This record gives sequence, C-alpha cells and structure tokens, in this order.
Amino acid sequence: MADLSGRTVAIIVADFIEDAELVTPRDELSAAGAEVRVYGVEAGSVQTVEGDTDPKQQVEVDGTLDDLDVAGIDALVVPGGTVNADKLRVERRAQEIVREVAESGKPLAVICHGPWLLVSAGLAKGRRLTSYPSLATDIHNAGGDWVDEEVVVDGNLITSRNPGDLPAFVKALQDALT
Repeated sequence: MADLSGRTVAIIVADFIEDAELVTPRDELSAAGAEVRVYGVEAGSVQTVEGDTDPKQQVEVDGTLDDLDVAGIDALVVPGGTVNADKLRVERRAQEIVREVAESGKPLAVICHGPWLLVSAGLAKGRRLTSYPSLATDIHNAGGDWVDEEVVVDGNLITSRNPGDLPAFVKALQDALT
C-alpha cells in the first residue's frame, strides 16, 4: 500500500452516487494516509445507490463545491452513478473545478458515468479515456478517444469503466500521488 501521508484528496458528489465509487476510493485512500474530503452540490448528506436504483446509505459531505479550493488539494476524484454524474455535469462550479485540476496537472480520477462532467467541461477533446460504455458516443462526439480498458492513464487524467475496475482505478490514483 502506498503511503499517502500529507496528501489531500477531494471527491465531488451529488445525490444518487454509486456507493462503491465513493466509498472505496474514500476508504482506501484514507487507509493509505491521505486526508479525503467529500464535497457536495449541497451541504448535508448525499444518498448513495447501487446500480442507480438500490439505495445504500447517506454519506455526510465535508462541504459544498463552493468550499473546495483546488490549490489545497493534491488530487480530485469524480465518481459515477448515472444520476450523480448527470447532476454534476450541469453544475457550473463542478465544471470549473475539473478544469482547474486538469490545468494544474494534479491527478484527476474519473470513473463510470463521471466522464460526462469532462465532456460538459470541454476536457474530453484530444484525451484518451474510458467510461461506462454508454458514454462512448458522447466522448467521441466531444473529440475524445474512448477505449474499453480497465483503467486508462492519459497524463494527469485517470479513468475507469465501472465499480469492477475500482482496484485498478484506486491503484492508478495512488501511484499518481506517490
């Protein structure tokens, strides 16, 4: 396990986030020593789900998207879940955050339906990435090179397809932070 002591990772979320795609990176990065903070579209808590329809748990957020200072983090995680990703992709502040992280060169780890936010923020063009397969056309239309692989690292962008890819996704993020 990587030693991530002294590293700060932010995760941005909205309601109906895929449970494993929030909980697994949060818990594994924390166990490796990173400080992990969850930022929501709204204050309070978010509902997690499994497979978009099966409610799992409420997770308290540490702040709102407006509270997130990109200068104070070492990496950003954007989990999926169809509803979560669809809500995040239209949030102006979420788009600003991913653009700032992309431009800073810090690791930007995005999984499942999360790449919708990359498309909306204009960050897919010229990038090689993966996602949940149903986003392939959106990514191609936005100028990205979509591939069907467990994890894709293109510069500071790390992407994966689904919860089954979480071990490779988290490892790629840990590697990027060490």
